[in-house]
Amino acid sequence: MSVSRLLSTILSKCSKHRLLDQGKQVHGAVEKLGFRRDLILSNDLIDMYAKCGTVDFVCMVFDRMPERNVVSWTGLMCGYLQNGDAKTPLLLFLQIPGVCAKSNFDWVPVVGNSMINMYSKCGMVGEAGQMFNTLPVRNVISWNAMIAGYSNERNGEEALNLFREMQEKGEVPDRYTYSSSLKACSCAGAVGEGMQIHAALIKHGFPYLAQSAVAGALVDIYVKCRRMAEARRVFDRIEVKSMMSRSTVILGYAQEDNLTEAMDLFRELRESRYRMDGFVLSSLMGVFADFALVEQGKQMHAYTIKVPYGLLEMSVANSVLDMYMQCGLTDEADALFREMLPRNVVSWTVMITGYGKHGIGNKAVHSGLIKEGKKYFSSLCSHQKIKPQVEHHDCVVDLLGRGGRLKEAKDLIGKMPLKPNVGIWQTLLSVCRMHGDVKMGKQSEKIRETVKRKGLKKVAGREIHEVLKEMEKRVKEEMGYVHSVKFSLHDVEEESKMESLRVHSEKLAIGLVLVRRGRKLKGQRVIRIFKNLRVCGDCHVFIKGLSKVLKIVFVVRDANRFHRFENGLCSCGDYW
Repeated sequence: MSVSRLLSTILSKCSKHRLLDQGKQVHGAVEKLGFRRDLILSNDLIDMYAKCGTVDFVCMVFDRMPERNVVSWTGLMCGYLQNGDAKTPLLLFLQIPGVCAKSNFDWVPVVGNSMINMYSKCGMVGEAGQMFNTLPVRNVISWNAMIAGYSNERNGEEALNLFREMQEKGEVPDRYTYSSSLKACSCAGAVGEGMQIHAALIKHGFPYLAQSAVAGALVDIYVKCRRMAEARRVFDRIEVKSMMSRSTVILGYAQEDNLTEAMDLFRELRESRYRMDGFVLSSLMGVFADFALVEQGKQMHAYTIKVPYGLLEMSVANSVLDMYMQCGLTDEADALFREMLPRNVVSWTVMITGYGKHGIGNKAVHSGLIKEGKKYFSSLCSHQKIKPQVEHHDCVVDLLGRGGRLKEAKDLIGKMPLKPNVGIWQTLLSVCRMHGDVKMGKQSEKIRETVKRKGLKKVAGREIHEVLKEMEKRVKEEMGYVHSVKFSLHDVEEESKMESLRVHSEKLAIGLVLVRRGRKLKGQRVIRIFKNLRVCGDCHVFIKGLSKVLKIVFVVRDANRFHRFENGLCSCGDYW
């Protein structure tokens, strides 16, 4: 290998790993060995200094070059752009036509396309558009760069407008055009336009099934638009299935609650020659967490331990942590957390949030520590420079309401600079009911009527264990439990309220578990129930009593937190 080639290789390594000091040493060697006039080494130095964020050195090398080419100009403009200067590259670009006239070589399209691509990748789509508009001649690369830029910024409508304009001007799309345009359809939810592109691919005989990027984008739009049958048809016909297309279909089935198909494809992928990536593992773990699939989650954890790259990826390790917390397995989460090195902010957030939802430790909202909670809320603006959103105000309303400060909670809603949403009024209504404040409850009821007129609906309850009833008699006799009809629906006849309470989903879930096991619960000390709505007060009292009567621990996950019922007590301390 020649000396100049060796220096070029070392500079590329310095660029890749941002090794500025070592790069400067190589620069010194270039000068000392008499390679200052070497065009390739000069371009390598420009690239290295640009990626290390030293634009002054970029300019110094560029100004001293006796000869410059398209790579030199592109490197100079990218150096400014990577350091946050979006205007100078445009001014430099306007100088290129004069340089081209002197050199008898037209660099404008090449440099222009490079700059459009760079602007797009940096999220500066506006500047990319300006560059695009200044191009005297546009080719398919120019159009592709702009369409991809809008697609990456989730601006599907603008990307599709450009795609139509491109075709009107007679430019023939290539595989990059189609993949970016299909991605734009996914962003815009334009399944109709996506199907038209699919039809055009077939009509023109485009070999899209042999192009993994195009076929993968087609699968992605069908999945995101919930057309799993079409997605599967395309997927099955792809000649070489990429990891991305496989993971897209697996997650599509999971999001449609079709876990059988999702797991079948996952097993097929696991047994193939492809290496499972962290995105697939963490995404599937998220599905198991959402559906509280404990056994599947444990099996996936075992798989991540078995493969050499599994838990080494932080996203995978954090998803396993979250799965254990979401399934109520705090001991397993704690054990994994202690083994994790390093940990990032997500790891700590998962643990802190999980412990708060389980009632472990002094967590402000769920332990009634009002003063501390208000202090943290105030510090968002004063110290953290964070503008509180509706969700932050909702937490404080919940905190004040559970502490009995209903007027203060209502005043906070009235004074907040943002428009209150349905959720924050629902929070106030819940705490009014908790404290029996009829007057404020009526005001909240007016909000409920407004919501009803606007056609908004309450989410229907969904149970993971869908079940039966029972044990009510023993809890009545031994614990003095009576139905609390105030937790029944407000528009139900009085005589029907007790019956409706009897078939609340958490009671049905417990009943089914007891019936399914024939009440032979030896060895089963914990029963887990998962639902997507808040546990009502009547069920809360009932399960507390049942835990003492049956000597069983019930772990209930609702929309707000975890409740661990044991020996007649709940971990939430009746704050939920």
